[in-house]
Amino acid sequence: MQIRRPWLRRASVTAVSAAALLAMAAPADATTAPRASEAATTATAADVDYGTWQKDCRAVMDQALPYLKQRIAATKPGEKQAIVLDIDNTALETDFGFSYPQPANKPVLEAARYAQERGVAVFFVTARPDIIASFTQYNLKQTGYQVSGLYVRNFIDLFKNVAEYKTAQRVDIERKGYTIIANIGNSSTDLSGGHAEKTYKLPDYDGQLS
Repeated sequence: MQIRRPWLRRASVTAVSAAALLAMAAPADATTAPRASEAATTATAADVDYGTWQKDCRAVMDQALPYLKQRIAATKPGEKQAIVLDIDNTALETDFGFSYPQPANKPVLEAARYAQERGVAVFFVTARPDIIASFTQYNLKQTGYQVSGLYVRNFIDLFKNVAEYKTAQRVDIERKGYTIIANIGNSSTDLSGGHAEKTYKLPDYDGQLS
């Protein structure tokens, strides 16, 4: 079954996700890796189905995980390593998981678990507004992520360029003494601006996934 969502765009879907989360209270988002998923995918964004998306995500993470294993094994004495993840359609299945908590994106969760089990900090940098920060953090923890830090946009940030905002958050992570060994997202705004040893881009099908 194909999932057709021709109306999807980053800003609008983030707003939809925020509204959905607010409606449901919790009970207690450098070197660039090859874009294998984009090269292999010929389907238009409006026609992509969940299986295709997962296959394309897996293709990217099959490149990321071996690198993470090698880089973590080569940790320098005293080095604090971190990875940075986008949230919507990166850490979580936002556009394919209309529920709360939203499901984890399995290929990304597998890599994050490998890293966090070996002492690597996992930070999340998202364009989501701070009004849903607590719901977002709960969601991430419920699906298996260890949240070393969650960066969300406050009111002033909402008027800033998203790429510049996300770069600034990575700079803040570095100021805390971390080496960002990988930055993973599904949009160019997640990855541009440097401050990560490697970047891995998941598919967004010409910007139609948030």
